[in-house]
Amino acid sequence: MKRLLIVAHAPSPNTEALRDACARGARHPEIGGVEVVVKAPLSAGPEDVLAAQAVILGTTENLGYMSGALKDFFDRSYYACIEKTDALPFACYIRAGQDGTGTRRAIESITTGLRWKAVQEPLVLRGAWQDGFVAQVEELGMAVAAGLEAGVF
Repeated sequence: MKRLLIVAHAPSPNTEALRDACARGARHPEIGGVEVVVKAPLSAGPEDVLAAQAVILGTTENLGYMSGALKDFFDRSYYACIEKTDALPFACYIRAGQDGTGTRRAIESITTGLRWKAVQEPLVLRGAWQDGFVAQVEELGMAVAAGLEAGVF
């Protein structure tokens, strides 16, 4: 059984809906052989990353950067995971009230240092809330889980 770890900051009902959609997509009934573990960044740690075969990161854009909670997750996990998680497949979604550029850049910088492998372009959900964001994140979760199950990455 392969494990997909979803680390998602969800401080509002809308971001909770995104986190839940990601997990729902990853747990699609046609995808077997993938255990989906969902954790808040402050609850997740290096042991969770080391036990996973892929990761999806979810964050809000806070002052042009990732959430402090996701940054804390990286701060606690970085050195325990470096050189042990090379080429770990990952994807991310960013709920950005602005353009998400700084948040994307920060995540890419840290994951590049960890030598993780992006399996999809970051999904940046820009501007005012749109109900369609939920379907996009659900599709992201499904795509990553299906790819993991199929051995594509």
